[in-house]
Amino acid sequence: MPRIAVIEDDPTTSEQLAGWIRTARPELTVDQWFDRDAAEAALLRERYDLVVLDIELGRERNAGVALINEINKQGLGTPVLVVSAMPAAIYRSIMKALDAWDYLQKTTFDEAEFIETFLDILRTARLKEPVKAAAKAEDSSLQLDPLKQRTPMWRGQRINLPLTAQRILATLHARAGEVVSYEELFDVVKSGRNRDNVRKHVATIRDAFRDVDPTFDGIENIPMRGFRWTPGG
Repeated sequence: MPRIAVIEDDPTTSEQLAGWIRTARPELTVDQWFDRDAAEAALLRERYDLVVLDIELGRERNAGVALINEINKQGLGTPVLVVSAMPAAIYRSIMKALDAWDYLQKTTFDEAEFIETFLDILRTARLKEPVKAAAKAEDSSLQLDPLKQRTPMWRGQRINLPLTAQRILATLHARAGEVVSYEELFDVVKSGRNRDNVRKHVATIRDAFRDVDPTFDGIENIPMRGFRWTPGG
C-alpha cells in the first residue's frame, strides 16, 4: 500500500495536510512526524512513495534541508513536496536545486491547490517506476568485471578504462535507473575524493564509450547530486 510521510512540527498544520491527503486518497497510509530525529529514523526504516516536509522543524532552521539530503543519499528517487513559510520567490529555486519536486508557501495556497500538486507529483513518480525497471533490463549490452580488472565490453566491443573508472562504472551500472550520489562514488575512488575528480572519471568513461559508440549517452548528470546510468544508453 502506498505510504506518505508528512514531516511538520506544527500539529495543526500537520493534521490539516494529512487530513487533506486522506480525504483525497483514502487508500494511502499517512505517517506524521514532528521532528528531525523521528523523521530521519522513519526515512531509514520505511520506503515512502512521497514525502511532504517543512524546512524548519522546531528550532532547527534547516532541518528539512538535511532530510532532503538524506532522501537523496538513499538514491530511491523519493519525491519531496516542500511546504514552508519561507518566501517562495527565494526558496523555490533553492529547493529545486536540492531536487525537491515542488514548493508551496504556507498561507498562499488552499486545499485544492495542495491536492492538485500532491496528486500530480504522485502520478509522475509512478510513471517513472517502469523506467527504472527498463534500465535494469536493457543494459545487458554492458559486460564488466572491475574486481578482476578485465576490459569492459559494450555491445561486443572493448572499452579502454583505468581501474578506478571501471569501479565507478560498475557502481552506476549496479544501480541502473537510480541516482548514485557523489558521496557514494567517493567510496570507490582511492584518492582525490572530491566532486571534481569524480566528474573527471565520469568524463573519461563517457569518452571511452564514445570511442566505440559515438551515440553513447548512457550516463546522466544529476546537478548537485551525482550521476545515473540510464536505459538505452
